[in-house]
Amino acid sequence: MFRYTHRVTYADCTVGNHVYYARYLDWLEAARGDFFRNLGAALLDWQAQGVIFPVVEARQRYHAAARYDDTVAIELWPTAAAGARLNFAYRLRNQSGALLLEAETFHACTDLEGKPRRLPPELVARLQPSGDPQAG
Repeated sequence: MFRYTHRVTYADCTVGNHVYYARYLDWLEAARGDFFRNLGAALLDWQAQGVIFPVVEARQRYHAAARYDDTVAIELWPTAAAGARLNFAYRLRNQSGALLLEAETFHACTDLEGKPRRLPPELVARLQPSGDPQAG
């Protein structure tokens, strides 16, 4: 499991001082980018090789509101990496450990023109999907 931290900015929040629902997608993207860097090849490196991973579906389940200046830990892990499919699961918690959000993103592996292609074997080897790290 990979962990990324985000400090909630004022711009992330609504007038009611809770994070606007769509901002979580931006955070998932930032965490995923850092995850790829941590694997040893940034998303731009894959793009330079003619491979991109567009989101084809996203799901979010909200449990509690994040608020201005909270520190949010974003845990993510791959749940599928086979063929042209790459999926991730996410769990977001605030600095007190309260569960804020559970999410999934589903990606296709494509060339730069959007034509599906198999995941690069070296990426599949690095990912080693493990499912929910807290499942028993």
